[in-house]
Amino acid sequence: MTMQRLCHEHPHWSLGRSLVVLTVALLWPTTAVRAAPPVHDYPTQARVEFVNECIANHGNSLANVYQCSCAIDRIADRLSYDDFVAAITFARYSGLPGEGGAVFRDSDEAKQTAKMYRELEKAAFRTCGVTPPP
Repeated sequence: MTMQRLCHEHPHWSLGRSLVVLTVALLWPTTAVRAAPPVHDYPTQARVEFVNECIANHGNSLANVYQCSCAIDRIADRLSYDDFVAAITFARYSGLPGEGGAVFRDSDEAKQTAKMYRELEKAAFRTCGVTPPP
């Protein structure tokens, strides 16, 4: 009688339970699915300024907002906020002419810091899919 009962069970019940368990397992939030926050926390204003400048320099299209946000997160994974400020300052002002620009341009530290930042930014843009302007 037991064998007969097993053969006559409705397969829909076990299939339905399996689907519910599978659905719950797929929709259950896990830490592996969520993106990890950047290692270093930058002020919101600095992030917004970086993203706005990135958008302006890459076709001025809001379609780049996610890619530019990704890029600042990649940079924040590598540099503390203070190091970021110093590096971006050296990179931006390394072409400043005259005596005023000498501090950003002439020392070995200035050259190395600017180069390091440009390479880091370029890698972040490449990783995040920031495309150069047309």
